[in-house]
Amino acid sequence: MQLSHGGESSPTGAPVARRSVEQVLALAPDAASRKAGTRLGAAGPWSGTGCDASGAVWGLCKGSGSTPYRTVVDTTGPAYACSCPSRKFPCKHALGLLLLRASDEGAFRPAEPADWAEEWLAGRRARAARESNPEAGGDSPRGPADPAAARRRAERRAERVTGGAQELEQRLADLLRGGLAATDRPGYGLWEETAARMVDAQAPGLAARVRELGAISGSGPGWPVRLLEECGLLHLLDTAWLARDRLPDPLAATVRTRVGLPQSAEGPPIRDQWLVLAQYDTPDGKIVARRIWLYGRGSGRTALLLSFGAAGRSPALALPVGATIDAELTPYPGGGQLRAELGEQFGATGAVGPPPGIAAAAAPAVYGNALRDDPWLDAWPVTLRDVIPVPSKDGWQLADAHADAHANAHADAQGGTRTDARTTSALPIAPAALSRPGLWKLVALSGGGPVTVFGEIGHRGFEPFAAWDPGEEEEGAGTTGGPVVQLV
Repeated sequence: MQLSHGGESSPTGAPVARRSVEQVLALAPDAASRKAGTRLGAAGPWSGTGCDASGAVWGLCKGSGSTPYRTVVDTTGPAYACSCPSRKFPCKHALGLLLLRASDEGAFRPAEPADWAEEWLAGRRARAARESNPEAGGDSPRGPADPAAARRRAERRAERVTGGAQELEQRLADLLRGGLAATDRPGYGLWEETAARMVDAQAPGLAARVRELGAISGSGPGWPVRLLEECGLLHLLDTAWLARDRLPDPLAATVRTRVGLPQSAEGPPIRDQWLVLAQYDTPDGKIVARRIWLYGRGSGRTALLLSFGAAGRSPALALPVGATIDAELTPYPGGGQLRAELGEQFGATGAVGPPPGIAAAAAPAVYGNALRDDPWLDAWPVTLRDVIPVPSKDGWQLADAHADAHANAHADAQGGTRTDARTTSALPIAPAALSRPGLWKLVALSGGGPVTVFGEIGHRGFEPFAAWDPGEEEEGAGTTGGPVVQLV
């Protein structure tokens, strides 16, 4: 029997909340897995199902062969194991088992795990114990075998990146002297060649930005202006790398990350009750990048977890949107310190209300402040409170629900003229979000009334990722109403 598994280290000693159907479907790596898992979310194909107090569930799923598939899930991770040959995490059988658990708790009787399930659970918990206490018999933390050799390798790579940045500066200067119009000619191969040179210089971040320049040429009215703006940002990144020794430490770390050098999470872990705000996948070349946004209810901190899957494999890390996990996060260096690494998990609770939000009119200033720490930032996470999706000339926008009342009260006090303030304090929804089904979910959820929305604001507008039922109240004022609605 071949078992495969994914996920994070198992927490200990805390009760685990049963996930809703929507939260289970959010764990699916793709639409096909959601559809297949839904078909297996009934009692028909399952036998030998059970659960225990530690958060493990297991069962046998009838398939096309004579031997049923053995499926076990540690819901505290979550982490999954199945004897099926699928390379997706979680597979359709794990999704079906969790969906059955969400919709029919009576199908699972409390019991000791089956032998095959206990074998995997015991191994998983032993690994977690070794990782949390290396001195008790586990492997000690391992650093570079030869620190001096590692330092020399890092220096050689930095030299190659410097050579690539200097070459890129020369190419940008030649481009501006020759004029941007030349880049719109068919067969113009500057961007492909330059990106390949940056890959040779071991600067994948520079290569990616160069490829983005190639997509701007001839992309529609006003493309020369957009191209010039992006060339300016690329020039700024080049010169920042060449002068990195004179930069403040946080900005220097941001520059290293933007250029494409690997960074490690550092600093003391932050333990908090982390609300899972959103989870979505984006293609990144031959790999898939999964982004998971969290909000710390005690620290008030927003954090980003990144996980990657290659060669047709979905990312291993998956967290149910709307749930709250008691866990430790270690931040990465750099401006804003949004990205973090998930450490030990201590338990999970059910869905709660949204985090505190701000008015739509205040969001651009939040993004502007973030740009001071990271000038190459495309977007910044914000939660908007009391906004209403309304159509606009070019698409949709999120308008402040109370803007009219506040503005007219001010006008009355000053003896001025009343205005329609909702249209002047609205955020345009980013073009990328206009074609997604999530926009219509948001409109339906609102029904013309105010909602709380989490997403990212950037120079292209606001991308909504999750919204809360209008009955949900902000943290500190109690929570009522339905669960979070995913928009991606």
